[in-house]
Amino acid sequence: MSKDTASQSWFRRTFLGGLFQKKKKVEDNNGQPDDSELIVSPARQVFQRFLERKFAVFSVCLVIFMFLVVIIVPKTKFMEKYYDSYTEVTQKDLPPNLSYMSVPDEMKNEIKSIDSYGSFSVGLSKNGKVYVWGSTKLGATSMNVANIPDAVKEAKVAYVAAGIDHIVCITEDGRLLGWGSNQFGQYDATEAVLNNPNLIAVPEEIRDGGIDVANVKKLVAGYQASALLMNDGTLYIWGNKQTYTNMEKFVGRKNIEDIDFTLNYVVGLDTKRNSIVTGVKNLYTTVRDTIGGKGEKMTKFLNGRKISAITATSTSVCALLEDGKIALAGDFLTDVINTPVLPEGEYFTGVQGGTYHYTAVTNEGHVYSFGGDHYYQAEAPTKLDTAHDIYAGAFQSYAVDENGVLKESWGLRGYLFGTDDQGADIFKRVIAGGGVTMTVGAVAVIIEILIGVTLGLLAGYFGGWVDMLVMRVAEVFSAIPLLPFMLILSSLLSQKNLSQDERLLMIMVILGVLGWPGFCRITRAQILVARESEYVTAAKAMGVREGRIAFKHILPNVISVILVNITLSFAASMQTETSLSFLGFGVVYPKPSWGNMLTRASNATAAINFWWQWLFTSAILILTTVCINTIGDTLRDVMDPKSSNDK
Repeated sequence: MSKDTASQSWFRRTFLGGLFQKKKKVEDNNGQPDDSELIVSPARQVFQRFLERKFAVFSVCLVIFMFLVVIIVPKTKFMEKYYDSYTEVTQKDLPPNLSYMSVPDEMKNEIKSIDSYGSFSVGLSKNGKVYVWGSTKLGATSMNVANIPDAVKEAKVAYVAAGIDHIVCITEDGRLLGWGSNQFGQYDATEAVLNNPNLIAVPEEIRDGGIDVANVKKLVAGYQASALLMNDGTLYIWGNKQTYTNMEKFVGRKNIEDIDFTLNYVVGLDTKRNSIVTGVKNLYTTVRDTIGGKGEKMTKFLNGRKISAITATSTSVCALLEDGKIALAGDFLTDVINTPVLPEGEYFTGVQGGTYHYTAVTNEGHVYSFGGDHYYQAEAPTKLDTAHDIYAGAFQSYAVDENGVLKESWGLRGYLFGTDDQGADIFKRVIAGGGVTMTVGAVAVIIEILIGVTLGLLAGYFGGWVDMLVMRVAEVFSAIPLLPFMLILSSLLSQKNLSQDERLLMIMVILGVLGWPGFCRITRAQILVARESEYVTAAKAMGVREGRIAFKHILPNVISVILVNITLSFAASMQTETSLSFLGFGVVYPKPSWGNMLTRASNATAAINFWWQWLFTSAILILTTVCINTIGDTLRDVMDPKSSNDK
């Protein structure tokens, strides 16, 4: 035997060579091929028997797929804008839905207006019909804004607007109608609303069909509040005045040119058209022409120019100037696309604001989006050059031509697995959390193998005082109750300022250090049997060193049992991490893991009303661990020479 052949690793001889070598045919006494018996390596035989178990093969494919998803997908464009701490108050507790941009077919060719503030959108066709789409059920209530009242269906509607939890409209005959939540008097002046000092009721002069539709300039709805602006500058505003700290300052105003809502303030444009009116000192008085530009006082920036219109996001205001330029005031969050630089001779003719982004149209029919881009709502199609009107939903944008035909829409389509109680996308958090949970399980198992197999090999091969010492230490570690120990350690470390990565590393190390006794006992038991074998006796007679006999001769012959227990231990480590995170020790929000995602959905309200917050995560966790355990059980069966083929 050549030196090169003798030095081949046991892994190559046992597995790679066994799996991929050709079957050796046996010849009969006449030198002819005898197909009655084929020489097949043990590794190939194990592989063939494993392939016969269809559910085991499915389990392998599924586990590999899950690994690839949690490793590769976070590095793709799909997750490029995902970050753990993202929250959105207008997107909380939303069920699975992918229809956020699904404008009804019967409306696509005659669009008059589209409006959105939260999870649903409302549209108005040119013939006065109202349509609603998106996630239309309001939280844990039984209200659904998709159930349009008969009075609205039977009327011809002139104006419509969507708030966070309600919709208001004005009919052609001057009636103010609404549906959805009216807890804060969003559209109806009930007795409870009239008697509540924290609410501003719908003004009496517009309650019962008293609206001059020809004089209406703008209808807008926001967070539990609504406003109606007339062409003569008269403003009517009503709803929850605690939502907007300056709302009372707009009651009874008759000098307003334009109106809109941010998340915390009412913003207006006075009839002089030279400032943004808020009633709050130094609020939105400094403006700039680009998102990252240097701010300056409004009067200096305008330099005699007038403001034509204003629109707002949750945190900023955009003013469209009479010369087609824009002025920006307020703050912009992360994932921002900057304001476009227009070609010579091109100017803005209209601007609409969503929750964090703006969409604008120019005199050339080009559409530009800028501002917040977490859901790609600020990435307008470059080929779009025939737009006449634009509409900005909460996280969507729509471009319409001069005939009211929908040309393009972009932005948030919805959530495949819904959202959690902080408004985060559960599907993306499941992927990110799967990477954490699987990493913890894999690293913990590696630590268990390194410690347990090494000590078990030494204890089983050398015996005597070495065996006694190793097994007594293993018994000490086995006696430590894992969950209580981790919970006590959690309370001790809660006062220390540990980063998420440090906490994660500590979990992996502790799981590995406390989990090695199982590998140690199994390895020791197998070694005790294998060390009495004839090939060990022969190796000793040839003068092979003890260490080489243990690691090069005995270990490869007991590796099959270790492989089986690796899979089982991996699943157990994943479940342990999930349990620890569920109990509050493991990975802490906002960093996701499958355990802490289930923790946030462990209350009665979520269990009953927000089933998607626990169903998908728990189903994926169960399916993954069952598949891993199936792989381990199947390996144990096919590696057992006494196992029957049909077991």
